Amino acid sequence: MCGIFACFIHGSDTLSEREVAGVLLNGLGRLEYRGYDSAGLCLSRSSTCVCSSEQPAVQDQFCPRLLKTVGTVSVLRELVDREMSPGSVNGANGRRAKCTDDSRRGSCAVGQRCGTTHVGIAHTRWATHGAVSVENCHPHVSSAELEFVVVHNGIITNYQALKEMLLKKGTRFESDTDTEVVVKLIHYLYSTLLEAPSESSRKTASASIPFEKLVMHLMRHLEGAFALIFLSTKYPGQIVACKRGSPLVIGLKGEYNVSERTKGGHFSKTDSAARITSSKLSKGATASLSLGRTRNLDSEGRGHDELNDSTQYFFASDVNAIVEHTDRVLYTEDNDIVSVRSGELQVFNVTSEFSYENEDEQMVVPNRQVSTIQMELHEIMKGSFPHFMKKEIFEQPESIKQTMRGRILNGSEVHLTGVREHMSDIRKSTRLIFVASGTSYNACMASRQILEELSEIPVIVELAGDFMDRLCPIFRSDVVAFVSQSGETADTLDALKYARKHGAMCMGIVNVVGSSISRLTDFGVHLNAGSEIGVASTKVYTSQIVVMVMIALELSADSKNKSARRIAILQGLRELSANIEKTILLVDEHVQRIADQLADDRSILCFGRGYHYATCVEAALKIKEVAYIHTEGINAGELKHGPIALVDENLPIVVFSSMDLTAVKVQSAIHQLLARGVRQRLIVVCSESDTQMLELVASREGVDVIKVAHTVDCLQSVLSIIPMQLLSYYLAVARKLNVDCPRNLAKSVTVH
Repeated sequence: MCGIFACFIHGSDTLSEREVAGVLLNGLGRLEYRGYDSAGLCLSRSSTCVCSSEQPAVQDQFCPRLLKTVGTVSVLRELVDREMSPGSVNGANGRRAKCTDDSRRGSCAVGQRCGTTHVGIAHTRWATHGAVSVENCHPHVSSAELEFVVVHNGIITNYQALKEMLLKKGTRFESDTDTEVVVKLIHYLYSTLLEAPSESSRKTASASIPFEKLVMHLMRHLEGAFALIFLSTKYPGQIVACKRGSPLVIGLKGEYNVSERTKGGHFSKTDSAARITSSKLSKGATASLSLGRTRNLDSEGRGHDELNDSTQYFFASDVNAIVEHTDRVLYTEDNDIVSVRSGELQVFNVTSEFSYENEDEQMVVPNRQVSTIQMELHEIMKGSFPHFMKKEIFEQPESIKQTMRGRILNGSEVHLTGVREHMSDIRKSTRLIFVASGTSYNACMASRQILEELSEIPVIVELAGDFMDRLCPIFRSDVVAFVSQSGETADTLDALKYARKHGAMCMGIVNVVGSSISRLTDFGVHLNAGSEIGVASTKVYTSQIVVMVMIALELSADSKNKSARRIAILQGLRELSANIEKTILLVDEHVQRIADQLADDRSILCFGRGYHYATCVEAALKIKEVAYIHTEGINAGELKHGPIALVDENLPIVVFSSMDLTAVKVQSAIHQLLARGVRQRLIVVCSESDTQMLELVASREGVDVIKVAHTVDCLQSVLSIIPMQLLSYYLAVARKLNVDCPRNLAKSVTVH
């Protein structure tokens, strides 16, 4: 749930350390929704000769600089400004390696230097192991000399056993984190692997063990989910990253051309992408994607590289941090190791079997596609809005359009390309199981009724964590859908792997292209809702409902007796964007006034039935997330079974009403609330066309009615949630809280 960002910039001699820090800070700021307890960065610079591939590169190595602090990225920015201003000295939160020689100079084969390499890693933390403190802040280091430095997103589940082993070896620890174990362990492995060879280990007593191979040895000892990025004074001018379970995407900046075939594999250039082909990696062979280099042939057919002015690579937890630099990205997969040095990027994947005797054959060159991301910088900027959350609420008319664009043909036919070819298999299934967490789970609840009605297949909605706690029985005849905004939710990913193991057909519904769920499922649908930065999900929730309604329509496409129902829903979808816009205009100022009245309350109850049961649960979640007010979403049918004991004239209550089969039952619940003195604190959310409800509350002085636009019943929850999104937002503003970064929360829950 933390955010990691790194940059590798090769070939720019004029770039200052402060400018590189600015690149890191900007990238880190784009990831702050993933955690904002503390932040830190580490910078390194070296000058590299790459004129000859037959002799080692010659470096002028400058000592790394480490800065970290408790607080947000803006606090780190202030620290960087102080520490990197002219004449400054390192403060309490700054550190430079204690180098014996500030630079190691040499001359290359042709008497010239080939360029300066700037490498930096940065981290914004969501605390899991250890309190919020400078000691627990990333990056973590192996020693005061910064021999190895790491940033980490994820969790190391066996860190305690590893820590106990290292303590017995005399290792000292400064923090309470699982991450420090990683960096201490890689330093220990480095020292161990350079000892004299023994018959059992068959190591080479050489100081030239490749960095990526060292990381391979490290990964063998780690359990859990992680994305790790390393720097080292032992490997100047190089950066190595690896991942298992946690997201990691690589941005590539610079022109590139076809590189020749090598023993280890090759890349080929196409109109849209470059692909690396699978091959075993023999000793000494590599396969590299060299963006920023162009291969030319001289008159004798020999190849040589011409380096562009600047070759840049960016490592991040999310493409949001990369989009301002490049639109070309490489999505890594589990057990990938990515190494960059001298402007060349190399990708390896670690095989499952490991033995010291065959270690050179256990790093394979995998198939990896360089993709073009369809995102503009303005999508991740607040623009004229004071907060991302408000911007994203107001973006919903457009995000719904994007979700439906190209998927409703001629206004009367749904066409979901990723799902259509599997429709016959889905219709034959015995169960549809939707697995999700948080807001995504609520979206599944909001869509379950229409999915069951149109498909006539039993639909089960499961909380991902509970699904795994019970090890829910899964059969080959099941179709299991995994719903997630980020596509990286840890519990949902675990459930996906479990379902695949049991032979179920797996469908993904995610917003982030290239995410783990989108890659691991058999088929699925991207939401296309656009980037969502605010921690409290808003526009993704409504897009998820729309996608699941469209899946229900696809499943019933051949049913003649449901044609009238389908026509009504399709009409509702066509009008939905305009109705969302109308609803925002209807309720915005009204809800703001209500928020001012409720700002000092400490508890709120929300009631709904049918399609609106999910609405009241999601409304309660939003208020809890950003306004820190205890709020419960309760099925209105359960009012008499306990919750009514909480009701008095002082408790604010929100009731959702819709014009469907539950309307009379909801009206009965309102009568019961009114009979117990709830009047001045009662808020009713209903359609502007709901005449029965409007007549019921018209004669009740003090009842506040929020009227939204009217649509077909299965889509009414999309409109009814909007005033509650706004209410949670305005409550947070009235209470002077951090709307976009609520305490203790992060947007992408990638740890258990």
